[in-house]
Amino acid sequence: MMINSTEQEEREYLEEIKEKLQLTLIRVDDTVKQFSAELRQNKQYIYENQSGMDEADMVAAGQSINRMAFTGESAVAKKRKLYKLKDSPYFGRIDFIAGQERSPIYIGIYSFADDSQRANLIYDWRAPISSMFYDFELGEAWYKTPSGTIQGEVALKRQYKIREGKMEFMIENAVNIHDDILQKELSKSSDDKMKNIVATIQRDQNAVIRNETAQVMIIQGVAGSGKTSIALHRIAFLLYRFRDTIASKDILILSPNKVFADYISNVLPELGEEHIPEMGMDELATELLEDKYRFQSFFDQVSALLEKHDAAFIERIRFKSTFEFLGQLNRYLIHVENNYFGAAEQEIRVAGIVVPWPFIIERLRAYHRLPIFKRFPEVVKDVLNYVRSNTKRKLTGGEKAQIWETIPRMFRLGSAFDLYKDFYKWMGQEHMFRQGPNGALEYADVFPLIYCKIRLEGAKTYDDVKHLLIDEMQDYTPIQYAVVSRLFQCKKTILGDVSQTVNPYSASSAEGIQQVFPQGDTVKLFRSYRSTYEITAFAQHISSNPNVVPMERHGQAPEVLRYNTNQEEAQAIKDLIERFRNSDRQSLGIICKTLQQAEDLYQDIKGPGVHLLTPDSTSFSNGVVVTTAHLAKGLEFDEVIIPFASSRNYHTDVDRSMLYIACTRAMHLLTLTYSRDLTTFVRQ
Repeated sequence: MMINSTEQEEREYLEEIKEKLQLTLIRVDDTVKQFSAELRQNKQYIYENQSGMDEADMVAAGQSINRMAFTGESAVAKKRKLYKLKDSPYFGRIDFIAGQERSPIYIGIYSFADDSQRANLIYDWRAPISSMFYDFELGEAWYKTPSGTIQGEVALKRQYKIREGKMEFMIENAVNIHDDILQKELSKSSDDKMKNIVATIQRDQNAVIRNETAQVMIIQGVAGSGKTSIALHRIAFLLYRFRDTIASKDILILSPNKVFADYISNVLPELGEEHIPEMGMDELATELLEDKYRFQSFFDQVSALLEKHDAAFIERIRFKSTFEFLGQLNRYLIHVENNYFGAAEQEIRVAGIVVPWPFIIERLRAYHRLPIFKRFPEVVKDVLNYVRSNTKRKLTGGEKAQIWETIPRMFRLGSAFDLYKDFYKWMGQEHMFRQGPNGALEYADVFPLIYCKIRLEGAKTYDDVKHLLIDEMQDYTPIQYAVVSRLFQCKKTILGDVSQTVNPYSASSAEGIQQVFPQGDTVKLFRSYRSTYEITAFAQHISSNPNVVPMERHGQAPEVLRYNTNQEEAQAIKDLIERFRNSDRQSLGIICKTLQQAEDLYQDIKGPGVHLLTPDSTSFSNGVVVTTAHLAKGLEFDEVIIPFASSRNYHTDVDRSMLYIACTRAMHLLTLTYSRDLTTFVRQ
């Protein structure tokens, strides 16, 4: 029998659920108050009686306080979840018939049970049974549980929009139920933070989110395919599924910049998970090089490419971004192994004993699994034993010191930096290594140097990280992935879009990344949800990706506006900002090619609600945002203006990439402005 068959009954049921949530909230609130009162009393008791307590009493009291604090914290977390559920208890329902029984399954962000009836009233979207909501229409269906597959049929499917406890609408059973809701969601204005998408997850996305087995998951998704959102929902699913073995603190996000990290910071807390640690590639490099070297950042490298076309610089970047380069470096390191330890006459004389060279080299090779410098202490111990067993006496401090000094000196090079420079000499390509003013390394040399350092000295490994999420995968090179795979032995989710490279000379493809992680599962997402059909088609003219499947959501065609002078163009941009302010849209991105252009334009138009985003920015705000295409990657805006779209400004391969990225940030409206000649990328 079907319960709550009409919309009216559904509305009445919603009120019942809200009442139950309210009662539970009151109970949990009392628990929180009771725990904090007891905690205060306990602390007070210890404070007043500590002079008379022995160590065992103190330990027991401390443990009791910790237990109470932990229980209190979980009550506070439960309270937070209940508040969220009161606002929007569920977004979907399926009726599942297994055997003779028909069960209504209401699905929300968290589960909620009625303790008196011992029944689940709302199921967490990550629960096994909830997967049917995403995977099946009406008819035959099944879901997997730890004890086996449950077969049955979906007899009803509904979707609701509930906000602030009120049902705004309900959609019934239709096959395209997701599309209706999706269209409604996509046509809304953007928020200042990325939102969760639990109500609109599509079937192909659901398969990625719920994949439990992949050691490495590689997600290649076109612009606007929701890949970052899917990756974050995947993390939330894994935290739910393996909650006994993995927590938020065990996950690390390698994110392109601080603004992006702030932009996505809402998603996991919205899904009931703690905030997850994140770090940028440059930060990782600083940590691994222990602050000993100055180096150009990735942002600076791209800025240098945008400011002037330097063929030798491009050649160096391109060369160091290939698998061939990584292969050469590995061959060189084998050559070092075989040839860079002392010659045959380097036997050691200690305490009247000759330690023969074949013995020393055999011991060095025996520890081939260790980084070179880490082998020396082991070999020293072996030599000490050799001398001891031949002299039949203890060695003096001086004799020991002699061995400790001699063994490391047998290796020809003293540091990872010497090793890396010598590599270019060995290849006969010394011109390929250039240091900037005050000895700063080029960005393309940072990770090869780290790779040498790992092979020579070893490096800290990140064993505490149990899952690594890497975003913007196309911006990292084979050698960066080789370093990452040595440092992080854990499971990984790697995502990006080959069409959105900020530096086409050092881009990786999903296939390339799979070469580094041969055990990876690659998933390709072709459907683009962010932009209207018209904006997607416009971006396709700039940089064609035949795989993009645009969403059939129509809007205004992008405008390309010509002005005679820079002053006229600047005034037009001010007028467009005014138009935006009078609309009901939330966010406008003004996306320039270089940071200098963004800073100059910002000086021209700055005022209340206008923000400049630079590489040093740490947060993302709504309103008018002036930034560069490089920093806007991963973000989205209701409306985008791309100023200075002239042939003088956009003409190289890197420029084309930047223009494509800028266009694909727009959800509803796109405008390009230029003075004199339009860039050929648009004219074509």
